[in-house]
Amino acid sequence: MNSLPPVELLEATHVFPGKFVFKAIGRHHDGFVDGVVAAVRHGLGQEFDPPFELNQTAHGRHVAVTIEPCVDSAEQVLVIYERLRHVDGLVLLL
Repeated sequence: MNSLPPVELLEATHVFPGKFVFKAIGRHHDGFVDGVVAAVRHGLGQEFDPPFELNQTAHGRHVAVTIEPCVDSAEQVLVIYERLRHVDGLVLLL
């Protein structure tokens, strides 16, 4: 989780503006899902939560949050990734 994709790679593999998938997996506790959604919302500069999907592990210890917002640029993707890296309980970021 220490390295972020370079702007050039994002621009070569995605069309901006356009949809981009963020998936965060973490410990299922009271603040994780809200923290992920808030990180993306703030990175987008929106006042409302983007739509998201949840998938819980069989035992309920971990949850995957998938968000596919429309982003303006590769730089905005990197801003959102940086915000997501600081969400409490994060285990994996895709």
